[in-house]
Amino acid sequence: MTSKQRAYLKSMAMTMDSILQIGKAAVTPEMTKTVDEALEARELIKLHVLKNCVADARDIAGLLSERTHSEVVQVIGKKIVLYRESKTKPENKRIVLPVQKRGRTED
Repeated sequence: MTSKQRAYLKSMAMTMDSILQIGKAAVTPEMTKTVDEALEARELIKLHVLKNCVADARDIAGLLSERTHSEVVQVIGKKIVLYRESKTKPENKRIVLPVQKRGRTED
């Protein structure tokens, strides 16, 4: 993912509300499945790590990204933004990223 694509996704995520909360159980198989389903339906999701969670938000983001084959767009404080293009359901494809051509990105 290019920096321009990441900036585009960050700008989209600014207006979004967190759809999932991660508590003291951190990342369970059920949480991973829920995140995977949310990514398939929405492509871009925001999560909130609660104060009672002992794990670091960056560690959680890396683990979820690895397990769901998604990209970590950003981690700010206790907020995590993940992106994965919807591939199994074309009707869920909503986000069109800026494309890269000849070493430059275009809008």
